[in-house]
Amino acid sequence: MAARALGRYIIADPAICHGQPVFRGTRILVADVLEQVASGMAWDAIIEEWHGALTKQAIAEAIRLAQEALVIHTSQLVAAH
Repeated sequence: MAARALGRYIIADPAICHGQPVFRGTRILVADVLEQVASGMAWDAIIEEWHGALTKQAIAEAIRLAQEALVIHTSQLVAAH
């Protein structure tokens, strides 16, 4: 399986972090950044923590993709409960 662009800033590449979505040009897991956002961490603080390797646009894309995934998979989540 080749690398796949999931958006402008996010890719999934089996050769990087076992194919988990990461921010392009980094090994920063999208899931880790989404967890920081969910905990209430300010976006500027997230960017600083990752030494400027992320942008606000990249974080926004991660949130948008997560929202889209939630909408797409809601019926599966509801059926599982």
